[in-house]
Amino acid sequence: MSKLATTPDLLRLVLPVLRARDFRLYTAGGRRLVDLWQNGGAAILGHTPPSLLRELKNTASRGLYAPFPHFLEGRFCKALSRIFPGREFRLYAAPPPELEALFAAGTAALWRPFTDPAAPLAVEQNAPPALIPVVPGIQLWRGDLPLGLCVLAIAPGFTAALAPPDFLPPVLLSCAARGMYDLIAAAPQRANPQYPRIAKALKNSPWQRRGLYLTLRHSPSQEEWAALFSRFLDNGFLLPPASSQPAILPGILSPGEEANLAGLLK
Repeated sequence: MSKLATTPDLLRLVLPVLRARDFRLYTAGGRRLVDLWQNGGAAILGHTPPSLLRELKNTASRGLYAPFPHFLEGRFCKALSRIFPGREFRLYAAPPPELEALFAAGTAALWRPFTDPAAPLAVEQNAPPALIPVVPGIQLWRGDLPLGLCVLAIAPGFTAALAPPDFLPPVLLSCAARGMYDLIAAAPQRANPQYPRIAKALKNSPWQRRGLYLTLRHSPSQEEWAALFSRFLDNGFLLPPASSQPAILPGILSPGEEANLAGLLK
C-alpha cells in the first residue's frame, strides 16, 4: 500500500519507472500503472509514438543538444501555425517571469488539445491573447507551467512586454515539431475514446469530464488530493501530482482497466 502524502511532490510515492509504453508505465517490482497524468499532457499521444522517437534518434545522432540557431525552430513554428493561425510564437526554455502577472490578469492561459470532441484542436474565440500550448514530446513541468520548452502563442495586437526568446536545442525542437504534426493527424481518433462504463460512472460522480480531461467538481485540499493520489496508485492508476492538472483519459484501456477506473471515479 502507498502511504498518505501531504507534500506536493506526490511522484515520490511511485516506484522507479523502468519503461513506458503507450499509456502504461512499468515500475520496479513488476507493477503496471495506467498513466492518467501523461506528463501533464506531453504524452497525450502515448509514451512511444514511433515517428517522434525516430525524430529524436535522428536529431540526437547529429549531436544537436546545444541551444544553437537551427532551421528546426521555423519548422516548429510552422506546425504551431496550423493550430494558431495568425499568432506570433516565442520560444523559451522556462516560463518568462512576466507570465505570472499575465496569468493573474487573465491575459495568458494554458491551451490543451481535445477539450471538445467536435472541434478537437479549436482555439476558443474568447481565448486569452497569450496561450501556452501543451506540446506532445519532451516537456518538463514546474507546477502548472512547462519547462525545457515553453511556447507563447501571441495574438496580433498584444503589447505586453516579454523577455527575449531563447534558443532551444534542436533535439527538443525536432520532437516538438513532430509532436504537433502527430497531434493534428491523431485528432479525429484520439479526441473522443468511447468508454461506456466510465461514462456511466460519471453520471453520479464527484468527477466531471470535458473532452479527454477529468477534474473534480470541487477544489480539493492538498490532503484530499494526496489521499486520492494514493488510492488511485494502490489500484494501478497514476493521477497528476497536483490537483490543478486534469487527469487525462488514455487512448487505450483494457476492459478490466476501464471497469477498475470506473469504480474509482464513482
